[in-house]
Amino acid sequence: MSKNRIITLLTDFGLTDVYVGVMKGAIAQINPQLKVIDITHQIPSQNIAAGRFCLMTAFAYFPPETVHIAVVDPGVGSKRRPVAIKCANCFLVGPDNGLFSGVLSRESAIASVELTNRKYWRTPQPSSTFHGRDIFAAAGAHLANGVALEELGEDLDPASLLQLEIPNCAVTATGAAGCIQYVDRFGNLITNIPNSCIIGNNWSFTISNSSDAIRIPSGKTYSDSEPGDLIAITGSDGWVEIAVNGGSAQSVLQLEFGDKVQVIYR
Repeated sequence: MSKNRIITLLTDFGLTDVYVGVMKGAIAQINPQLKVIDITHQIPSQNIAAGRFCLMTAFAYFPPETVHIAVVDPGVGSKRRPVAIKCANCFLVGPDNGLFSGVLSRESAIASVELTNRKYWRTPQPSSTFHGRDIFAAAGAHLANGVALEELGEDLDPASLLQLEIPNCAVTATGAAGCIQYVDRFGNLITNIPNSCIIGNNWSFTISNSSDAIRIPSGKTYSDSEPGDLIAITGSDGWVEIAVNGGSAQSVLQLEFGDKVQVIYR
């Protein structure tokens, strides 16, 4: 029975080439009535950490049972597993390379399968370089169309799904220590320190992975600092972030994924 669940797409394919379009074509071949929503196709090439963050940020804004197809897959064609995962409020389809670990930090996996049933692939002989079209788009479309998860392949222990290693946020009586988990297109540095850590506290930000520690004042909006100045704020996605009023904090500080940062209460 057709379910007509919503499908979302998140990839690092960009919009210059035909890759996104043919994935949508593969979905439409199975059921042209399925609604497909693009989350983004501008994930930096092969940047699993950025894909992890963006999917984690976006998935909760969609209706229950939405099928999220995500493809940031530098290991395509290798022994990495193609998977589908059922969570309480969504399904995930894509490579088992840590891409889904952000969502799974918020939504427990109820069941998962390795996509081994070629009946639900676009072709039983898929390209070794384009599983997004030949495996993930097709399997996700069948799932959205009402095929049961267990029909798509062999049972997989959800505990075996690959987790992307990211330093934990540690909260103490004097502040919180975390790291950069994403850099957006404006150059804002988004940390893994939750906004909840600083509610009700006067606070500032410290970066100490250089010879001289840098103290960054806190504010509520980007414009609470002078143009060109650094400021730390509570971001709209629930994380503390570092910004520059009218500029790029990443360009100023040269921080990347995993670099350590710290909130200090004062």
